[in-house]
Amino acid sequence: SPLVKNIAKKENVSQSELDSIIGTGKEGRVTKSDILSFIENKTKNPAKEITTEQIKDEQTKIKEENVKVDKHQQVPIHNTGDVEIIEMDRMRKLISSHMTMSKATSAHITSMVECDMTNIVNWRNSIKEDFKKREGQNITFTPIIIEAMAKAVKDFPMINVSVDGTNIHIHKNVNIGMAAALPDGNLIVPVIKECQNKNLIGITKSVNDLAQRARASKLDPDDIQGGTITMTNVGTFGNVMGTPIINQPQVAIMAAGAIRKKPAVLETEYGDVIAIRHMMFLSLSYDHRVVDGALGGQFVRKVGDYLEGFDINQTV
Repeated sequence: SPLVKNIAKKENVSQSELDSIIGTGKEGRVTKSDILSFIENKTKNPAKEITTEQIKDEQTKIKEENVKVDKHQQVPIHNTGDVEIIEMDRMRKLISSHMTMSKATSAHITSMVECDMTNIVNWRNSIKEDFKKREGQNITFTPIIIEAMAKAVKDFPMINVSVDGTNIHIHKNVNIGMAAALPDGNLIVPVIKECQNKNLIGITKSVNDLAQRARASKLDPDDIQGGTITMTNVGTFGNVMGTPIINQPQVAIMAAGAIRKKPAVLETEYGDVIAIRHMMFLSLSYDHRVVDGALGGQFVRKVGDYLEGFDINQTV
């Protein structure tokens, strides 16, 4: 653009140097920020003498990278008539990059179970009003599910890991990320730290605090760092099931579906009966590089077992 050319002229940036700048603008155009970053780096790191062969090698590398980008990102879009084009905001660009990187990094696989939430639904209905009066906040199903996940991690610690090349980092703290939708439609994942040391009240307060501050855009950088496994509640949007993408560098993410009334077979001392129960699907996406189907399937089943065995006599 004329602006970039004027800046280059004032700062004595040669045409060959301009040609070497990889533009971040539309169709590879060099933007104002590109030229300013180049000038700043040039000032900090004076150029060393390089050979013609080195220049050719670098140009070859750039061409190869551009070919990769063209193959995987620049998919032709046909003209469908009346079209509005908008640019992604910064948050959406970060999410797009992070999700694409996760799919390219981890071998995703998903296991699912269905669990009976009837006892939890009835228990929550019986205590939620008193809890709100006493604590000044609601108790939702999210902290109950997170508590069950924390218990299951103790039984299957190899689900609470990260991969570094050929090394596996086993995290002793259970830091559970909680995917939360922002008012602008983007997602953020605040983290409840050391869930293994918190009871249901503690987890509930942490969940409510992080959710409120996320909606108000008042989260601190530390609030979204250090997660070891993630939970997302797709039931909030009326979805019965989901297959979420792993939040790197974690190796597992669990989705909780909507709780729906369904006919279910119950085993009683008088024989099998069909009853109306509150049922929910749990799905676990995990990294098949380090988590095999047996471990992933046992973990998500264990979370379901903890939910179905919830102590309805406990007080909060």
